Amino acid sequence: MKKLTLYRFLAVLVTATIFFASCKKEQSNVRLDPKLATSQVINVSSDSATVVGFVVAAGDGFSERGVCYNTQTEPTTSDSKVIYSDQVTKATFAVKLTELAYATKYYARAYAINSNGTIYGDEVTFTTLPVVPTLTTATITSITGNSAAGGGNVTVSGGADVTVRGICFGKNHNPSVTGTKTTDGKGTGAFVSSLTELKGNSVYYVRAYATNSAGTGYGPEVTFTTLVDLPVVTTTALTEITKVSAVSGGEVTYDGGGTVTARGLALSTTANPTIDGSIIDGGSGLGAFVSNLTGLVLNTSYHVRAYATNSAGTAYGSDISFTTLADITKFWVVGDYNGWDNSDNAKYIISTATSSGAAEGYVYLTTGAIKLTTDHSWDSSHTFGDDGSGGLTNPGDNIPVTTAGYYLIKANLSNMTYSLTLTVWGVMGDYNGWSSQTDMTYNPSTLTFSLALHLTSGGAFKFRGTSDWSINYGSTAADGTTLNAGGDNIPVTVTADYALTLDLSHPNQYTYSANIWSLIGDFNGWGGDQVMTWDATNQVFTATIDASAAGAFKFRANSAWTINLGGDINALTAGGDNIPISAAGNYTITLDPWGLKATITKN
Repeated sequence: MKKLTLYRFLAVLVTATIFFASCKKEQSNVRLDPKLATSQVINVSSDSATVVGFVVAAGDGFSERGVCYNTQTEPTTSDSKVIYSDQVTKATFAVKLTELAYATKYYARAYAINSNGTIYGDEVTFTTLPVVPTLTTATITSITGNSAAGGGNVTVSGGADVTVRGICFGKNHNPSVTGTKTTDGKGTGAFVSSLTELKGNSVYYVRAYATNSAGTGYGPEVTFTTLVDLPVVTTTALTEITKVSAVSGGEVTYDGGGTVTARGLALSTTANPTIDGSIIDGGSGLGAFVSNLTGLVLNTSYHVRAYATNSAGTAYGSDISFTTLADITKFWVVGDYNGWDNSDNAKYIISTATSSGAAEGYVYLTTGAIKLTTDHSWDSSHTFGDDGSGGLTNPGDNIPVTTAGYYLIKANLSNMTYSLTLTVWGVMGDYNGWSSQTDMTYNPSTLTFSLALHLTSGGAFKFRGTSDWSINYGSTAADGTTLNAGGDNIPVTVTADYALTLDLSHPNQYTYSANIWSLIGDFNGWGGDQVMTWDATNQVFTATIDASAAGAFKFRANSAWTINLGGDINALTAGGDNIPISAAGNYTITLDPWGLKATITKN
């Protein structure tokens, strides 16, 4: 029984062994179909790229593997290909494609060859990168001492848009866009460039350039040499101006690449003098120089320009004008009237540029005596008085003043004469048929004369200082300011009461005003001035207004804001604040325009 069982077990074991052996042999003969994948493209440049393949199943094995590529779809091994030649150690393999065209789209597939033929992986695409543009550099033309013309020609864009082009230039080889350059458009084709601000007699190197997304390309380097340029020179401001001399000069800051053989100052009474006229030699070479101008004519306008000359010619600095001093004499009037104070506290008389040294001015003198001094000095050379016969001498005797009053004082060192003329100032005009003078009042605080007078439109008036009309003033300009000795009658255009003011306190600059004073404010909507009239009894201008409510007002002259008074009514100021009215009512308002005071009275 046991023996039979053993035999049965052995028979089953043998049968199983044969079965499993049969199964193992059949399994070892099974092969997957060969499969290939093209997995990625890496390291793309302008002329190369790397394509990676992947063997999914090798089947009976490959005799060759690699990558084929073309600019058309579905490339095959009949097109361009690169065989993978490295040792096969794993399923992936990478092949580098070279000598590709830039900025070009390619199609690529991994391939493998076995005994049954060629299989291909999936198709991939990639585009090579652009390259920098290709261009030429033009020959330099139109060369001067500080400029030239150049350019270039972008013959190949490099596969991308040329966004900027031009030339770069400098004094060193291989100039680049990081240095001095021009910008002359974009795209391909020829272009022209202007080279400016060059230095004279200097060697320059030039390259055309063009830039796209790949970078900047340069044309061949060319070189040229500028001509000698004109120098650069500046003119020095005038100093130490006198009646007959002055000091100026200049500075040569650039020699133009040549030698400055002459420099100096050109002088003329007309603008932009040249070396063809009067010059003051300033030497040669670079640097600053000083020119002394002598022998000039007093009270004359001159023009000067610095100049510098080299082989290229003569260059000039800016034109500067100046005027020599006039023959002006200034005397301080010192005497009993001011306690013989020979300082700036003393009044003075002065000549004008056209008076040939004849000085004059008005001073209010007390009885006693005076003398005339220059430079506030009592030194005999600066002190002038009477020579004993009514002439001027130095130092001379005291000049007597027998009557107090307002004097016109004149003195002339050219002929050593002087005069004191007592004046009484007033107004003459059509308002009274020019029959008599209306005297003005002198205010020693303001040093002015004043008068209120009713004048009629169409008439005229003048200021008179002596009964024989030897001293009188009119206004040729009739501008309400400027007076001229013996000038034209001053016209009256509006009938009104006028506040007249005469100011003779500034020697040779005598002025006047003729003002119609009025009120303007909330009571009349700040429009339509209410003219004031003269109250001879109280010596003020006056007007009555009806204010419907509290508000404010101001005084103004001649219905314009050029002259207006406001602020504190006891000390009015020009352009001062609006003057308040606290409540509605009927008011009488007065104004003293010379004392700068006002009153406001509710009726």
